Amino acid sequence: MPTAIEVHNLRKTFKGGVRALEDVSFQVEAGTVFGLLGPNGAGKTTIVRILTTILPPDSGLAMIMGIDVTKSPQLARERLGLAGQAAAVDERLTGEENLFMIGRLNHLSKQVARTRSSELLHDFGLEHAAKRILSTYSGGMRRRLDLAAALVAQPPILFLDEPTTGLDPKSRNDLWEIIEKLLADGTTVLLTTQYLEEADRLATRIAVVDHGRVIAEGTPDELKASFGATVLELSFQDEGTAAKAQRTLGALASAPIQQLENRLELPVADGAATTVLVLERLLDEKINPTKINLREPSLDDVFLALTDQHPPDQEES
Repeated sequence: MPTAIEVHNLRKTFKGGVRALEDVSFQVEAGTVFGLLGPNGAGKTTIVRILTTILPPDSGLAMIMGIDVTKSPQLARERLGLAGQAAAVDERLTGEENLFMIGRLNHLSKQVARTRSSELLHDFGLEHAAKRILSTYSGGMRRRLDLAAALVAQPPILFLDEPTTGLDPKSRNDLWEIIEKLLADGTTVLLTTQYLEEADRLATRIAVVDHGRVIAEGTPDELKASFGATVLELSFQDEGTAAKAQRTLGALASAPIQQLENRLELPVADGAATTVLVLERLLDEKINPTKINLREPSLDDVFLALTDQHPPDQEES
């Protein structure tokens, strides 16, 4: 499969000596979704800004369909679309007018711009709001229009920088379905996100970025398998009991135990056998769990193990 995006040894330092990127490298195959996953400030948006010619790198190579984005930025821009964290549409115009204007800015004829506008409003379920001023749109409708705007010129590569931040679960799911359709149509997508469920569902491959470095890369299944443990979840009557249980069970976990209010998550190398030992140890200490669950590792577990940070709250903006 041909390579759509290539990044080699990318570095970027901002004023004050803040190192945003340190020797970042990865490749994205055409017709796939590549996810950049990481906490705030990890360097994800800086990577997108360099690849979309908004920001120059200090050193390294960034290529879009074989085009060096530093040497030939205009040629690179002609092959990509960008939907950033903030909507790039005009609230004073209607949805239809926004898409038509973007078509004309991309040098489409008036007829082609009108046709693309109508097609995209239909595809994104916005026909009913085509002639409404954008200031009357909901958050989910604005994000859909912003994504449609990035597709007016039918770019083969689409950059989505945290496209579902701040959306309610239904609007987020609607956008996921649209992205999956784009993938089926052959579009290459580079997606930055903090939502682990989003990365797990959409991405063919994922690079985990932290402190300006790629610290892990693979398919979602490969990353979860690399965790090397199942997770034993234990709930207790209150946080104090959970804290006591954490102190009691520390030696049985294969990685640090995480306490989330009255619940513990224990990474364990041998799930079934360790569960028996855990219950025996709790019984000895007269600690009674209210709920027990043994599950396979998730991207949340991988994220925590790699970055030493809790995954972001999935319902927060």
